[in-house]
Amino acid sequence: MIGRELGGRYEIIERIGSGGMALVYKAHDVLLNRKVAVKILRQQFGHDEEFVRRFRREAQSAASLSHPNVVSIYDVGEEEDTHYIVMEYVEGSNLNDLIKERAPLQTEEAVRFAVQICDALDHAHQNQIIHRDIKPHNILIGKNGRVKVTDFGIARAVTSSTITQTGSVVGSVHYFSPEHAKGISTGEKSDLYSLGIVLYQMLTGRLPFLGESPISVALKHLQDDFEEPRQVNPHIPQSLENIILRSMRKNSSERYASAQEMLEDLETCLKPERLNEPKIAFTQDLDETRAMPAIRGAAAAAAGVETK
Repeated sequence: MIGRELGGRYEIIERIGSGGMALVYKAHDVLLNRKVAVKILRQQFGHDEEFVRRFRREAQSAASLSHPNVVSIYDVGEEEDTHYIVMEYVEGSNLNDLIKERAPLQTEEAVRFAVQICDALDHAHQNQIIHRDIKPHNILIGKNGRVKVTDFGIARAVTSSTITQTGSVVGSVHYFSPEHAKGISTGEKSDLYSLGIVLYQMLTGRLPFLGESPISVALKHLQDDFEEPRQVNPHIPQSLENIILRSMRKNSSERYASAQEMLEDLETCLKPERLNEPKIAFTQDLDETRAMPAIRGAAAAAAGVETK
């Protein structure tokens, strides 16, 4: 693929990433003389017409987003058996690498990142686009410190048949909302749950739920309590722990009503008068006490959303 020119204008320079669904390359747009990122669908998906249709539709939908914290999509195309998306190229790293290198992050830095992610989600939700796969791998950090969220809506293109083809499970299940783990429709509040887990991981250096298989992790999202952030890292202010505890409620009605509401909380949580506010309290969540049925096939398939 290196050296190939797609669409008569995108010169492939080098591979910069890969995932279960696609390979990502740095390229040069000869028409506009700028660097771009080109996401190329893996060959086995190029022959799945239903998948390609959904992939293109979601990419075109995400292209309607215009926000400083969202990776811009410039073009969607195909050439022979090669299906690709052309995106903004972000010079920097991703949040997953940053967490691996130096988590737990400083409180101020974690909040600064979370504010930008939440702002991106607010913009997307106002445009009726749910991300469905918020995780550190999909959050890019530019050299200027600006956060860019990528892969909006792409998870929706994944079907159980494509998951079987990849044989690639793991990854995203650590960030699944309980409703996603059940295999039922996910909405705005699922994205907020996933953001809560990302914030938890930034501040503690660990994931709230671990298991020997994707299914066991999914079940923990449904049934288990997690070690509260301040038990892991006592330097976390109570006001910030409260945000994590609320966004990660198993009962979605107890989470934030919107990304805008969560954003407002994040923007004020480090004010001196809020740092030692009372710990948030909830009524007993019925979902936590009810025995959960075995995860159905659809949910088992959902546990295999691409990992990067």
